[in-house]
Amino acid sequence: MSEVAFGRTVRLVTERSTSRRGFRIGLEAVEKGTGRLNFDPEVQYEGDGIAFRRGDVLFGKLRPSLRKAWLADTDGDAVGDFHVYRPIRELMTSRYLAYVVLSAPFLDPVIASVYGAKMPRADWTQVRNTKVWVPGVTEQRAIADYLDRETAQIDAFIAKNEELIALLTERRAAIVAYLITGKGAVGSAERIDSGVDWIGTIPSHWEVRPLRWSARIRTGTTPSGDSVFADEPGQPWIRPDDLDVSGGPSIASRWLTENGAAQGKPAAAGSTLLCTIGATLGKAGRVTRAVYFNQQITALKWALNDEFLFWAFAAARAAVVRLSVGNTLPILNNEKLAGLRIPVPPLEEQSLVVGRIKEQTARLDAAIDTARRGVVLARERRAALISAAVTGKIDLGVVV
Repeated sequence: MSEVAFGRTVRLVTERSTSRRGFRIGLEAVEKGTGRLNFDPEVQYEGDGIAFRRGDVLFGKLRPSLRKAWLADTDGDAVGDFHVYRPIRELMTSRYLAYVVLSAPFLDPVIASVYGAKMPRADWTQVRNTKVWVPGVTEQRAIADYLDRETAQIDAFIAKNEELIALLTERRAAIVAYLITGKGAVGSAERIDSGVDWIGTIPSHWEVRPLRWSARIRTGTTPSGDSVFADEPGQPWIRPDDLDVSGGPSIASRWLTENGAAQGKPAAAGSTLLCTIGATLGKAGRVTRAVYFNQQITALKWALNDEFLFWAFAAARAAVVRLSVGNTLPILNNEKLAGLRIPVPPLEEQSLVVGRIKEQTARLDAAIDTARRGVVLARERRAALISAAVTGKIDLGVVV
């Protein structure tokens, strides 16, 4: 057993498919970090593909996808930014190879070597020189068997936690919708039909208003030119990933220079920020300080209880999505958003509703956070186990 250059153990397959085969796969179908495939037969991948065989390993060479790899269990075409590795049978087994390319000792130098400014990619001339530990074929099979068993248990634990998170999140959303529409109101039991599907009935003394009557609505910007982003914290600039859906303050992960900030206008403290473009359309967060925000986000501010407005959007997410247009890239413009109708109780009741929501979601949020931490730790354990096994740090008692 020894460390050898990766390129000595595999052949990079570059031959394009001469005819489109039935099974075609893109990077979107490969799950990051697990080696699993989430194939959707409804998705059609266009363009030329690299012809792969059963037993080849497909590796995403684009930096955001460098932790994506799949051991092919059928022949097909790899469409997009893939490397296709075909193991040299005398040196490398397919199953062992699939774990090697997901290990830190392989990924870390590959990630460090990527090139390109906008779409960084791994270069085969660098990848092939990466050192990998190559035991005998018998030991490789034992390692793969061991990792199959151990990762299956970890994956089952992750799946149960993710199922729990989904159930708790659904329960949380139901509580928010119940309370934001006055179902838990104290006092008058008389209710009337709001005339809005997502709201249902409301207490008779509540109102239903379109946003344009009460809220200021403004879309954000992404600054252009040189020296617009700050290396050190400057003016906070919020993106969709920064939005905290739990109701806590959303915290910026990037900052603008004064030059960058001059190209936009900040959202006031207390604003609700709503994603109105793309896959996260309808995602809402709130801010407790003035922030700048990108063009995927719309800021809303009103003179009533700011937290009530945020929770109203948390409950209305499905209704917000239905207002959008476009399938590939859904978009919601400000005119349509301004027509969204929301429940508006008296100001003092808004504070009571917000208090009840916080009280009843706190325990659920704690349970969700615990389950999420469990998933993170399990994934870290999975990655560490693979890295240890393919570098000979786990003694499996194989007689060589």
